[in-house]
Amino acid sequence: MSEALGVRREARAMKHKTFALTLCTLLGALSLPAQAQQPRNIPRLGLLSANSAQNESGRLAVFREKLRELKYEEGKSILIEYRFAEGKLDRLPELASELVRVKVNVIVTAGNEAVQAAKSATQTIPIVMAFSGDPVRAGFIASLAHPGGNITGLSRINVELTAKRLEILNETVPSAGRIAVLFNPEGRVPMLALKEAQATAEKLGLQIQALEMQTPEDIESAFRSARRERAGAIITVAGGFTGFYRSRIVNLAAKNRLPAMYNNASFVEIGGLMTYASDQREEFRRAALYVDRILKGTAPGDLPVQQPTRFELVLNLRTAKALGVTIPASLLSRADEVIQ
Repeated sequence: MSEALGVRREARAMKHKTFALTLCTLLGALSLPAQAQQPRNIPRLGLLSANSAQNESGRLAVFREKLRELKYEEGKSILIEYRFAEGKLDRLPELASELVRVKVNVIVTAGNEAVQAAKSATQTIPIVMAFSGDPVRAGFIASLAHPGGNITGLSRINVELTAKRLEILNETVPSAGRIAVLFNPEGRVPMLALKEAQATAEKLGLQIQALEMQTPEDIESAFRSARRERAGAIITVAGGFTGFYRSRIVNLAAKNRLPAMYNNASFVEIGGLMTYASDQREEFRRAALYVDRILKGTAPGDLPVQQPTRFELVLNLRTAKALGVTIPASLLSRADEVIQ
């Protein structure tokens, strides 16, 4: 009798143990992170930007849309790791290292500072430049046609555009004999753009006032210096810092009544006077094509870096009126977009 009772107790104990193990296994599976339950063959993409998620939202929407057209559905057939430096350029190296640690298949960069950080973090993971100022002179690639290494993508030729922007600004405000150039000195490209501005200004009989901005406080200081030195207009040099603080820069230009030529259309959309630049959304759309080619096996070094074939002149007439600036008819006729 006692022996039978012992057998029944042992059987009940085994049932309880089996049930407990099954329950723990089930709960453990339910508690796994969503990404851990994804099939292992889903590619993981890293997005590195010196800007903020809010400022990049328009361009990223176009990028994701193109990925969907290429049959990459975020969260289902592709995972995207986003890293934004929020205008703090010194954060980029660590953010790039994070993307390397999570073993992304490709890193997409927005801007020269992000390219440099990604390049320093890895020589093996493919890097796609959604845009860059001058990747050859910045030392990122060997040449546009044959980039070599692990970097490819798109170049904006911002250095060469500096001359054209200055010419258009001079045409718009011919009375401005002194032009303030606002830039962040991080990397080689801003300094190259400044030299281009100085060379062009000499040909046009203008004076250049170089104003560095490395902290938010430097922005207000730069405008005070521009007013003190009687600058008649300003021009911005592209960069992650400048892009992140674009609202502050546009507002200070309006407050100080300084006509300004900006390095991309996002400044003009929020009240800036004018820009002459390539279409940033189109650049991000084309970056998705590079990602597709690389994920399908093409080496990044074998993909030529593309340059824009079209540049847009965007004018804000409402801002021009507020500043008392008359846009020449010749410019209005050439404008690709006029904001009323």
